[in-house]
Amino acid sequence: MSVISVVDIENASGVLNIGQKDILTPLAADRAKELGVKIVRDGQKQPAGAAQASAGASSRAAAGQRVPRARGPAPPPPDKVNSGAMSAALYRRGAPLPQALRLDALVGARASNDAPAAAVLTPTGPRDRRPSVAVIGAGHVGSMSALRLTESSLFSRTVLIDIVPGLASGLALDMWHSSALRGFSTRIEGSTELSAVQGADYVVMTAGRPRQPGMSRTDLTSVNAEIISNVADAIRTYAPRAVVVVVTNPLEEMTHIMAARTGFPPERVIGMAGVLDSARFCSLVALTGIAQPRDIKAIALGSHGAEMVIPLSQATANGRPLELQLPADELTAIVERTRDSGAEVVKLLQKGSAYFSPAESAAAMVCAMVTGGDSTIAACVQSRGAYAVADTRVGLPVRLGPGGVSEIVNLALTRGERADLAKAAASIAARISALG
Repeated sequence: MSVISVVDIENASGVLNIGQKDILTPLAADRAKELGVKIVRDGQKQPAGAAQASAGASSRAAAGQRVPRARGPAPPPPDKVNSGAMSAALYRRGAPLPQALRLDALVGARASNDAPAAAVLTPTGPRDRRPSVAVIGAGHVGSMSALRLTESSLFSRTVLIDIVPGLASGLALDMWHSSALRGFSTRIEGSTELSAVQGADYVVMTAGRPRQPGMSRTDLTSVNAEIISNVADAIRTYAPRAVVVVVTNPLEEMTHIMAARTGFPPERVIGMAGVLDSARFCSLVALTGIAQPRDIKAIALGSHGAEMVIPLSQATANGRPLELQLPADELTAIVERTRDSGAEVVKLLQKGSAYFSPAESAAAMVCAMVTGGDSTIAACVQSRGAYAVADTRVGLPVRLGPGGVSEIVNLALTRGERADLAKAAASIAARISALG
């Protein structure tokens, strides 16, 4: 068995005889078509006069004479020429795939987590029907969010965008190098241009100045508001159907600016805070030893800051109310520590802020939209009068779907919890109003 290359085609004249088991590369087949060289396999009848022409060409070549290139009828298409003998490894980029090749052998039709296949085989190759996601900002939160989203294999493409030359591209390439180890099929790339958000179904906004020790989230308002505005303009232009998840602080104000600047419907601009704060509370409760973190259920509403509300009436461990398992003063202390967890991490780091858990939270929100389901999570959304609070951006219990917020969930909060939530919403509304 031999591999028939472009050199073999160019040295042929009119007709090239090959064996039944010889492999004809797609590039060689293309070249044969260009030069009008007829490919004949052993046992296949040669056209009239072909044998004489082939013999004459061979004798002239042996004598060192130039062999004229044949011009004749076009050969059959590459997938007909080598029926069943082409190797996927020999395909150059963009070459047509024979229908005999299985898609899942080429691109991994199923994700590593056994998600349903989301690609089809077309005459020109695989077409991926999974949604795409863009992450703005390649800092710690952005890069970790991009990695978690990519590793889920729920997306056809992840694009990481940052203004620092080479940063996003370098991180994206490094992440892709781990694909064979982690088993994900989502392609990831980096860019410095906001136009790279083109056509994204989901956008995660992480860019902005991080908190430093002694800074509050509100201290970041003016500088991050300008960043949000510029990014919002690009999203509106290049990804007008996207769902946007805002991570940049101060969370409620930046979510409001993103929504106002893009002009997107309220259900398509969501702030990430409640998922993170809920997770922090559950992990801190687990330190008491009463249950594993995954067996503790709670939800953090209100603001991502001083007005955080954790309704203990909804908190359980192994299905039992937390209030029956821990003393009231200990629960109060855990709520306070949850509220200050971000500042605690900043103080310990001395430079920068938390990024592992925020990135996990942002990625979890986007993945929940893609997969659907009935889970109730907390997110910063337009209240629209829910829970009798002001029509502002506030953390509420919601269900997510492919188009963003599919439902604001009505939980049976106590009268005191509802009052605390209304107070938080009023404080947020005042801050947003001050933005102008």
